[in-house]
Amino acid sequence: MEILLISPLLILKMKNQLKYVNLQYVENISDGDLSFKKHLIEIFLNQIPEFISNLNKFFTDGDNENLAKEAHTMKSSVLVFMMEETGQKLNEIQILSKTNRLKRVPFLIEGVVESLENAAQELGEYLANAEKTK
Repeated sequence: MEILLISPLLILKMKNQLKYVNLQYVENISDGDLSFKKHLIEIFLNQIPEFISNLNKFFTDGDNENLAKEAHTMKSSVLVFMMEETGQKLNEIQILSKTNRLKRVPFLIEGVVESLENAAQELGEYLANAEKTK
């Protein structure tokens, strides 16, 4: 008898499910238009490095006003991809920055960055697989 070891990531890919993002909303608004869906994903992927850079820069510079604004802007983008936990962290960064209570902010930024990096990798793989199945 032969035993096959399958990684959890492979199982998710086999089921065509994603771990870090949920494309349900994107699929709904694209109404089956694969080109539009890919365009939305590409926009988000292009935003991620700038979001990460801005969060870190504004926090390091003590620019709480722009940190709060960036967190607010990012929140809208991550929620399109149904990244609820990341959206909650961004909401907390926004509130804490506005009220100058920054003790938890570095921890929250770290979590947001990790989530965005994971989402970027996953969405990049999703797009690459979409190209192969064309």
